[in-house]
Amino acid sequence: MKKNICVIVASRANYGRVKHLMMAINDHPDLNLILILGASTLLERFGKAVDVIKSDGFKPDQSIFYVVEGETLSTQAKSTGLGIIELASAFENLNPDLVITVADRYETMATAIAASYMNIPLAHLQGGEVSGNIDDRVRHAITQLADYHFVCSEKSKNKVISMGIDEGKVFNYGCPAMDILKQEKLNITNELMRKYEGVGHVMDWEKPYILVLQHPVTTSYGKGYEQISETLYAIKAIKNIQKVVMWPNIDAGSDDISKGIRVFREMNNNENIYYQKNFSPEDYARVLNNASCCVGNSSSFIREGSFLGVPCVLIGDRQEGREHGPNIIFSDYKKESIKQKIEYQISIKKYKPNFLFGKGNAGKLIAEKISNLKLK
Repeated sequence: MKKNICVIVASRANYGRVKHLMMAINDHPDLNLILILGASTLLERFGKAVDVIKSDGFKPDQSIFYVVEGETLSTQAKSTGLGIIELASAFENLNPDLVITVADRYETMATAIAASYMNIPLAHLQGGEVSGNIDDRVRHAITQLADYHFVCSEKSKNKVISMGIDEGKVFNYGCPAMDILKQEKLNITNELMRKYEGVGHVMDWEKPYILVLQHPVTTSYGKGYEQISETLYAIKAIKNIQKVVMWPNIDAGSDDISKGIRVFREMNNNENIYYQKNFSPEDYARVLNNASCCVGNSSSFIREGSFLGVPCVLIGDRQEGREHGPNIIFSDYKKESIKQKIEYQISIKKYKPNFLFGKGNAGKLIAEKISNLKLK
């Protein structure tokens, strides 16, 4: 009898992390994929990742709206509570044998609490990592709630075990996000990217560009407008190269970042800057791989960026303390410092690939391990 494995996808980043694991579960003869989509995956202003997911052939068993509008600290807490309520109902209806949740966000916390209280075994991906802000507390709390741990590096494995977790339930197969990088051709052309309808400068994807992706930092809530403005004026000061600016995630303070981008865009609408909400996981990998430099605070710059050897400038403390490869240099929020470090990274061109987070075969290894787990 097949095991029913429930994967929760609650953000565009979530999907990129688990797509190849979902594919491996689908293809495994002893596993049945149950897919729940929720939170920002369903919202147009965050790129409506649900459309990408469906176009890839995945059919959600249930879609759940549980985002409380506002993107404040209070609404983030309320969204967590609403997520627990809605996910508990979904688990009751779908009756999974195992729930899989990813990383360190409020949606992940909601999933972990709902599954734990319902005595459903929980598998956590990307535990044991350190990033220097509230995500650490959320991530480590989920580690304590989870039954099985699929970490992405040896350092993370040791961290999880040091937290009192049975080492027989901690497995390091790398991050499934690397599977996309390993298995896809990452060349970029104007023809491939023509389907995206962003605003601003008309991109020539076959010429150099800087990629900007900067999320709010909950521990410095209220400063997002100022922080993104410094970044945007830093890239403006770098002439003769295109820029791609992506919209932030839904964390508390997202509206401040979004406002900063919109105000900058209105005041600098003649700049060679292209603005886009979302890409498919494969196309985002192409955009990342072919960037002259990545700028902001996305964990993808650390994970996928290290694998690809893409020069990145990490701004602020959102990723402070996180394990990373040599492609990363850090900057404070001051535009002059950001500008100087971008120019340095552009001069490097490319770093040697680093396989800190796996070699691109995690999805199948995790699916196989799950098939052999004695869940009940």
